Amino acid sequence: MRLLLQKVSQASVSVDDQEVASIGSGYVLFLGVMEGDTEGQAEWLAQKVAKLRLWESPGGPPDPHGIVRAGKINDRSLLDLGGSALVVSQFTLAGNAEQGNRPDYTAAARPEVAKPLYERFIALLRSAGVQNVSHGSFGAMMQVSLVNDGPVTLMMER
Repeated sequence: MRLLLQKVSQASVSVDDQEVASIGSGYVLFLGVMEGDTEGQAEWLAQKVAKLRLWESPGGPPDPHGIVRAGKINDRSLLDLGGSALVVSQFTLAGNAEQGNRPDYTAAARPEVAKPLYERFIALLRSAGVQNVSHGSFGAMMQVSLVNDGPVTLMMER
């Protein structure tokens, strides 16, 4: 299972020029389900995403000279902030472009296997305490708009 995480200040997904989901501050999670992936992998990734610390803590009070110090970097998680997650299915994360000029997607799970794991990942994020979980439309051609915050982008695989 491959997951591309982007920390965002806002994001949305549209299908056929109709917005189907949007979030404010949080993560856009592009999820690629690979042949042989399991619910255990989805659970591990959901827990990791919920607890991953990518936000800084608030700065402290001004010092005697009126200077406000920044908080600690990578000190707060999505759970700490009450942030949002937008999950987008993306089978192209299974692509292999090592040979030739056309990517090979044979490592991607078939839709009848991938969709239940995608839906289970969404449910596991909610179970992990992420309060606002939105998602795109599995298998649809989607337009994803986002403002990457940082920028912060991580590739995770389990």
